[in-house]
Amino acid sequence: MFLRNTFIFIYLTVTVFLFTSFQVSLSLWVSFFSNALILTFITYFHIFIEKTYSPFLSTYIVFNYLFFLLAPMNQANVMTAMEFPIYGNQFPYNEWTFIKTNFLISLFHIFFFIIYVGSKTLIKKSNKVVTSLKGKTYLFPSIFILFSVLVLIFNFGFLIDEYTRPSWKAPDYNISDLLIRTKVLFVIPLAGIVLCVGYLRKRKLPLQKLLFVTLSILLLLFILLVLKNPLTEKRNALGPIYLLLIFLFYPRLINSNVKTTFLLFFSMIVVFPALQFLTHVDYGFAELVSNPSLILRKNDLSLGFMSLNYDAFVNIGVVIEIVENDGVSFGFQSLSAFLFFVPRSLWPSKPDSSGLVVGDYLIDKYDFWFANLSNPLVSEGFMNFGYFGVLLMAFLLAITIVFFLTWLNSNDYLKKAIAFYFAMHLIFLLRGDFTNGFSYFVGTLIGLYIIPKIIIYISGFILDQKVWVSKKK
Repeated sequence: MFLRNTFIFIYLTVTVFLFTSFQVSLSLWVSFFSNALILTFITYFHIFIEKTYSPFLSTYIVFNYLFFLLAPMNQANVMTAMEFPIYGNQFPYNEWTFIKTNFLISLFHIFFFIIYVGSKTLIKKSNKVVTSLKGKTYLFPSIFILFSVLVLIFNFGFLIDEYTRPSWKAPDYNISDLLIRTKVLFVIPLAGIVLCVGYLRKRKLPLQKLLFVTLSILLLLFILLVLKNPLTEKRNALGPIYLLLIFLFYPRLINSNVKTTFLLFFSMIVVFPALQFLTHVDYGFAELVSNPSLILRKNDLSLGFMSLNYDAFVNIGVVIEIVENDGVSFGFQSLSAFLFFVPRSLWPSKPDSSGLVVGDYLIDKYDFWFANLSNPLVSEGFMNFGYFGVLLMAFLLAITIVFFLTWLNSNDYLKKAIAFYFAMHLIFLLRGDFTNGFSYFVGTLIGLYIIPKIIIYISGFILDQKVWVSKKK
């Protein structure tokens, strides 16, 4: 209870400070305040009422607080003080567009929460028997170590290229190649780690087997860190993996709703903005220590939120303008996500991802210079089906979360792992665009769940056949 009360106190303190320093018109202030009330209600439900462990809702709350409250309110503060108010993507500030954006977000929140709570009551405990790994303590870790070593060997040249490639230079590999390598093959060592942790959690092992499994975990961890590190992956891809490792090895750190929400809230809403401020501020560290009031001068904290890292809210406004001018796509644009695996060479008229649509619109109309931008689920739905699309996206998100909630509570450790990964991946998926968020998760689903299941099934089948033949003889 102490941790819950502490979190709510911090949450409300930040929120009160945010709104007392929000110097805009009453109508815009009320539109943000309405959103904050809805999100605060969801947060209270999650922390004090919800009994089920749901890191999905923790991620949802923190994402929406950061990208749809904290960031846009600071952006509005900065832009209202400008002579010619424009955001970093060259989109001009318009108060009415901000109000309409808040209305769409509120609509999404309310419908999502209703479906989430309602569909959770339909969950039934599964009695499905998980494939037994008993008697195969040496077999499966060995197989995954072998596969991981082969992945490392056959991708050695790729890794060298990535280690030596400057951050400003684009990769020399096509998108499909990168997706298969980084999202599918490179997570196979993680699947091996998950299985080994499952061995340790489910039964007491003899010393010899315990030593073997422990060494297997260390070797697989080493390979994983070679394949998945800041030199080869972006931050949004590493976060879910490293948090999954915490979930596997130190579950007490994030095994409740308040712990997970507190960790994400503190890291994303306190630490990351503070680090960004410290790396861009004009003052020295000694000056800040001797005079902390400098932090609040010249809107330095607010200016940090003007970067394109926090463009999600503004891009919803861009989509509203696109729909007003060109109409909705009636689902055609969403095919770029659901059929991402179809190459453009076979489908020349394949629609662009929504982030690219937003970027191209800003380039054509406002002389922006960068095409591939974020596009949250809210505007993803609005772009395809208008207001109905916003409700549809909220519905699909809610039932998807509830589905993975059943996996999180499964006895199958691979299901647990992919469910928790999805919970952390939600930050990327919610920010968008949907094509990238969806395709990246499908790649991880294949590498972390489908391929391991195939390996387990085939290996177990062959082993069982050999045992049956030997008994027959």
